Amino acid sequence: MQSIIEIKQLTYRYEKDTVLENINMTIPYGSFLAIVGPNGSGKSTLLKLILGLLKLQKGQILLFGQEITKFKDWQEVGYVSQKANSFNTGFPATVFEVVASGLTKKLGLFTFFKKEHAIKVNEALDAVGMKGYSNRNIGELSGGQQQRIFIARALVSEPRLLILDEPTVGVDAENVNSFYQMLGELNKSRNIALLLVTHDIGTISDRVSHVACLNKHLHFHGETKEFEQLRTEGVSEFYGHDVHLLAHHHEHGGV
Repeated sequence: MQSIIEIKQLTYRYEKDTVLENINMTIPYGSFLAIVGPNGSGKSTLLKLILGLLKLQKGQILLFGQEITKFKDWQEVGYVSQKANSFNTGFPATVFEVVASGLTKKLGLFTFFKKEHAIKVNEALDAVGMKGYSNRNIGELSGGQQQRIFIARALVSEPRLLILDEPTVGVDAENVNSFYQMLGELNKSRNIALLLVTHDIGTISDRVSHVACLNKHLHFHGETKEFEQLRTEGVSEFYGHDVHLLAHHHEHGGV
């Protein structure tokens, strides 16, 4: 099996409005794909269809080679939404407890928590650079730190695919680059496929392996180096406003 996701002739409508039309896409194992496009371009709808949160209307989605309507192994798929922007900072839970809750889907609700599970939690925290924060209250952390914790929560069950919807919402601008560096390291060190929706085109383009440009139709899908060779004017026309494709190669640091 070469592809982790296959999308074939996918079309989706909300009442009379077509938001996705004839989408065909293959996402290989171990890839790091950024889905970019203007607001209202169908990016979040596509994620919801891949996650099984919306019912297919027309077309086909295969996860790990299996029809999504028959797919049961959801522990293989991690998902992180835009939680850092709306999280209740008064929520009384430690970082360790939040990450450990990510094991519920894999272990069951009433499974006794063992030492080996605690090791997995600490490994997930270490993977996102937050190992020293396990006893902190989640509400005490910055937006960027909270988002790293939610990624650790998704990682703790050891998925083969991690899907992120606008992961830098709530992350301070000066920390966005180190955040993407962390995602790139996860992709390589854990050999986990990453799929994220983002508006950070210039910032992300030197991190990801593939880019998909979506605006109702799939206008481009290929390797990052091919995307960077596109004419800026052409992508700006697709977006409806000026877009700069220059990749930014930064020194990285921060949380």
